[in-house]
Amino acid sequence: MKNRFLQKNLLAFFLLPSIAGCLIFIFLPSICSFMLSFCDWNLINKIKFAGVNNYIKLLTSWEFKLIFKNTIVYAICVTLFSAIIPLILASIINSKIRNSEFYKTAYFLPFITPMIVIAMVWQWIFDPNIGAVNTLFKINIQWLYNSQTALPVLILISVWKLIGYNMVIYLSGFSAISSQVYEAAKIDGASSVRTFLCITLPMLSPTIFFVLIITTISSFQIFDLIYLMTQGGPENSTNVIVYWIYKNAFETFEIGKASAGAYILFIFILILTMIQWKLRTKWVLNEHD
Repeated sequence: MKNRFLQKNLLAFFLLPSIAGCLIFIFLPSICSFMLSFCDWNLINKIKFAGVNNYIKLLTSWEFKLIFKNTIVYAICVTLFSAIIPLILASIINSKIRNSEFYKTAYFLPFITPMIVIAMVWQWIFDPNIGAVNTLFKINIQWLYNSQTALPVLILISVWKLIGYNMVIYLSGFSAISSQVYEAAKIDGASSVRTFLCITLPMLSPTIFFVLIITTISSFQIFDLIYLMTQGGPENSTNVIVYWIYKNAFETFEIGKASAGAYILFIFILILTMIQWKLRTKWVLNEHD
């Protein structure tokens, strides 16, 4: 009994720093920001209760609607391409091609590269004067300074950065599929395409679902790439909700407005995740409510 008591106390002792960190840096700020979303405050004057005015103003603002639309377009494109392209690459690498370890490393390197380095390199690539793209194809396009092309460029960069990480997740899913299943399909005369569609995809569906969930959530929270490359421009064409929250909170000091925007984003991501979780029973293997 004494040993069990000591073990429980020791466990609590080691968990205490993590619990304290969560309380101080996650739960308390979340509660405070939620309360501030119903107030007007500029960090200097007294906090004034505003009710739901902040939410009403945002939901009826054309600028916020445009920013929300940008966020949705960015998140959908990044999620789809970051789920499909790594799946294809993982399938190719899993087929035991030569130098597969080299390809794994090469594709994973962008994910662990600091975003500041990635932003600098891609800014040079799409530079309108000395950029590699314009020079190589002998064109003159203002990639990051045109409202029609800036967001697609950012989507391209984000997908490129995520490919390696999602590919590694898919490869771990491939390793869980028994080789005997493929051997049985081969004996039955199934083609490579039919094997992929009827065996690989269903058995890999839990991994695909996981990739979709984490990529969707991370895509809606994009900030660093926008901050480093476009600052939301030109003409708000690349402005997204998290960057908008940052500007309103720490540049114009509209704390209540920024907090309301953060909780609108939170509710939207929560609803979207719940829908994805509910729909998983329709296509994910062995998933039931």
